[in-house]
Amino acid sequence: MDQSGSPTLASHTTDPLVLDGGLATELEARAADLSGPLWSARLLLEDSQLIRAVHDAYLEAGADCIVTATYQATLPGLEAHGLSRERARDVMASAVRLAIDARDAFWKLHDNRTNRMRPFVAASVGPYGAFLANGAEYTGVYDVDDRGVYRFHANRFRLLAGAGADLLACETIPSRGETLALLRLFRETPEAEGWISWSCRDGRHLRDGTPICDMAALANGTPGVLAVGVNCTHPLHVTELIHQVADATDLPIVVYPNAGEDFDPVTKQWVGAANRPDLPALAAEWIEAGARMVGGCCRTTPKDIAAMRAAVAEKQ
Repeated sequence: MDQSGSPTLASHTTDPLVLDGGLATELEARAADLSGPLWSARLLLEDSQLIRAVHDAYLEAGADCIVTATYQATLPGLEAHGLSRERARDVMASAVRLAIDARDAFWKLHDNRTNRMRPFVAASVGPYGAFLANGAEYTGVYDVDDRGVYRFHANRFRLLAGAGADLLACETIPSRGETLALLRLFRETPEAEGWISWSCRDGRHLRDGTPICDMAALANGTPGVLAVGVNCTHPLHVTELIHQVADATDLPIVVYPNAGEDFDPVTKQWVGAANRPDLPALAAEWIEAGARMVGGCCRTTPKDIAAMRAAVAEKQ
């Protein structure tokens, strides 16, 4: 991964880390049009500086790690949009450079802050369901078998592992088969380091019904897998999921749920915002339960991350 000499996640064993929040939904809140199958990756082609502005906002809010705009950026997706294979690869690498530049500029201004570490950059590896753009990342029901899922991930995983980010964030993974494909790629890619976080339907199971404790146990001892956890899951399930994972592995636990809403794949809208959970209070609870990294996913904002940062500071 990153060869710049920055501290690695494996070497960071002190205070809990705060991740950033939702990227695509924050872009939409800033009037970006993310319609179409590329979703947030569309702005890598049309308005990359808006992505940069969101990275900047999360860094200013207190994030110790920002995640690149590659969740839905894939070689076949970009090629279907009319790009050549080489241009598609360049666009994906540019997303990593964009985040690194944001982090480096932030740190140049703020490296004398007390109680603040140099933030990490994590390259997002979204699930096959994100490429399908039909909500399948919330079901785990795909149109290819496990071998096809592995083939889908292989080129992008290796490209992002060599693009200069500190970590890979294999996120919103809904199924056992996709987990196995990513674990295989970590074993096959010595330079890759990062985490796997699952999308879960309740306090015990991935979206496809697999017990999360089984997947956490499988991740144990896999070279390069530095943490495991959950994301884009209802925040009220997270404490129980932390206990399930902690019973199965000694790996650090990462949690960054959504804001408590459900995604409607037909309308492409998040629904059910009437009873938004108290994310800062829950972040403190997750740390108490054993999480080492906390943040937010879809529909969470820089304001939420700043509040989580304050809650984490009170636990230190």
